[in-house]
Amino acid sequence: MKQHFTMFAAYNAWANQRIYEAAGELTKEEFGRDMGAFFKSMRGTLNHLLVTDRIWLKRFTGEGEAPSALDTILYIDFAKLRTAREAEDQRLSGWIGSLSDRQMAGRFTYMTVTDMRTISQRLAPALAHLFNHQTHHRGQAHSILTGLGKDAPSLDLIYFQRTEEGRAYA
Repeated sequence: MKQHFTMFAAYNAWANQRIYEAAGELTKEEFGRDMGAFFKSMRGTLNHLLVTDRIWLKRFTGEGEAPSALDTILYIDFAKLRTAREAEDQRLSGWIGSLSDRQMAGRFTYMTVTDMRTISQRLAPALAHLFNHQTHHRGQAHSILTGLGKDAPSLDLIYFQRTEEGRAYA
């Protein structure tokens, strides 16, 4: 189980890097333009992913910031957002790498953000959600890039597994 989530952490960082490389080519106006995505713009979408990762990592580890709203804009500036994203990806990978199989099979308890309920669940399904959530919203970021007439990178997991970095997981 640990190798599975270690792979997803590596894939997540790789896919985020590719999205951020493409988003880095946008003008400030394009970065903030409402493209009809759930969090409207590329800025809103990428901030949402950082917000939710911080929320989940706070739940998992008890450490770090945890914004109280899912649509919080942590960073307006793209360069600062990118630096924070890279740090969060390293934090997530490091934390997953520190877990034992027993911990991965264990449970944890947390408070929801949207309706303030206490939830207790197994860690592995929550990790699956975290990575699936990232994939979902990166798909929206991909669509935003396409809608702006930009080249959007391939983000397929199998493509990652065929890279030098991803072959260790294939």
